Amino acid sequence: MGRYVVGVDFGTLSGRAVVVDVADGAELGSAVHPYPHGVLTERLPDGPPLPPDWALQDPADHRDVLRTAVPAAVRAAGVDPADVVGIGLDATSCTMLPTRADGTPLAELTVLRGRPHAWPKLWKHHAAQRQADRITALAAERGESWLPRYGGRVSAEWQLAKALQALEEDPEVFHRAERWMETADWLVWQLCGRPTRNATAAGFKGLRQDGRYPSADFLAALHPELPALLPKIDGQLLPPGGRAGGLTPEAARWTGLVGGTAVAAGGVDAHVTAAAAGAVAPGRMLAVLGTSTCLIMNADSCREVPGVCGVVDGGVTAGRWGYEAGQSGVGDIFAWYLDRALPAGYAEEARRRGVPVPELLDALAADQPVGGHGLLALDWHSGNRSVLMDHELSGVLVGLTLATRPAEIWRCLLEATAFGARTVVEAFEAAGVRVDELTAAGGLTANRLLLRIYADVLRRPLHVVDTAHPAALGAAIHAAVAAGAYPDVETASAAMAAPRRETWHPDPARAAAYDELYAEYRALHDHFGRGGTEVLHRLRALRRRATS
Repeated sequence: MGRYVVGVDFGTLSGRAVVVDVADGAELGSAVHPYPHGVLTERLPDGPPLPPDWALQDPADHRDVLRTAVPAAVRAAGVDPADVVGIGLDATSCTMLPTRADGTPLAELTVLRGRPHAWPKLWKHHAAQRQADRITALAAERGESWLPRYGGRVSAEWQLAKALQALEEDPEVFHRAERWMETADWLVWQLCGRPTRNATAAGFKGLRQDGRYPSADFLAALHPELPALLPKIDGQLLPPGGRAGGLTPEAARWTGLVGGTAVAAGGVDAHVTAAAAGAVAPGRMLAVLGTSTCLIMNADSCREVPGVCGVVDGGVTAGRWGYEAGQSGVGDIFAWYLDRALPAGYAEEARRRGVPVPELLDALAADQPVGGHGLLALDWHSGNRSVLMDHELSGVLVGLTLATRPAEIWRCLLEATAFGARTVVEAFEAAGVRVDELTAAGGLTANRLLLRIYADVLRRPLHVVDTAHPAALGAAIHAAVAAGAYPDVETASAAMAAPRRETWHPDPARAAAYDELYAEYRALHDHFGRGGTEVLHRLRALRRRATS
């Protein structure tokens, strides 16, 4: 048995690979490959413009990560490829792509390259909200047993809504697709030469419960041709850490690894991170803070949690019920403010001081007393994932005056995402799912003001994982299981998880002040999100009509 495994994380804007010691999870080398095409939100490459709320990716960008980042990470680690026993990967989800029977993405067929529905739909493709609403309404009307396990609502981000949108808007693409694949599963197919499905994505994003997807009868009630989706998503289902196969000769040439090296089943980025954070025991909630936030937790029993993104048997680790909730915009909201709303003078001042712009804003806002800015925001710039599951909602900012400063708006946005996280935690506990411990991972854990705010708002200690690539480490842990180094993900996590970098404890005075501000957030949340007014939906409809 060799000594190392490789984990590859396919994020929203880049892919990263890490080489890890099987014995203790030590990260020995890494490499990052930014996607040349990034996220396609305005138009296809050399193609037509895209409507609002679309978000696509280029499958070639993902394939290039295997060719560049993996061999670069192995070189950086200085290990012999013959000593690498396994490779695992994860991707954002639900990021779906239609392919031919041999795995060729429809977006790479010349005849379909100019058709938006032929391209991979990224997780934050929110243009299928109307389809998601119809799926939810029909499932509720029919009393479908699976609906309560998704908090009573189906998301526009998930497989069925995206497939139904394709069928209704471009039926030729829908029927030309012989398979609909999660990006992680498609990439595993590229590595080992045979298609498989990962149980995590099938359960959380594909509505698969109790061994089956929604029935053909249910699908036909949505659209008479929709039952044709079922054979396109069928296939061997693998648990977390399952072995999908071995590297093909071609994939071995791409990666620089040895042919036959074990390939783990695909994973979902946040869910594999639970293993990297050592957060797989019941009651240990993981918050993955990135472009969006995913909140992941295991439990020993299944409970219905309103607004949860899914409760799946074996969805995080075998033998336990996995829970997922989240916020569809967190880091993306901060990036929006920096790129599109912050006055240019702040970038100039940050350059003069020799610090990043977010660090400058943190310094300007950190000492202000809680509530001192008089502002409140709803963190719905990319819709609401939990607990409202409504991507037709949009961001709200109230309390502005002529004296409001940009750093105060920055802090207000940080606080809004913390309030959103507290809303989710409270939903879990109100449903009888205990949250005993909270751990944070992801790129946003570099922001110390944000961590302080989260600890204060959530009124609980916040443990921070000490790894630069938590999802890639999680994928590597799954690879170790697939290679036979450990019997299961929980055992591998106990040996290979990253240590804690630090723990943030809530300050009692600030926490009390945030309680008062959070009460106002909930009032605003329920007014705009639970029927107090439909103004946000009407504004979205007006925009759609004006730009169509």
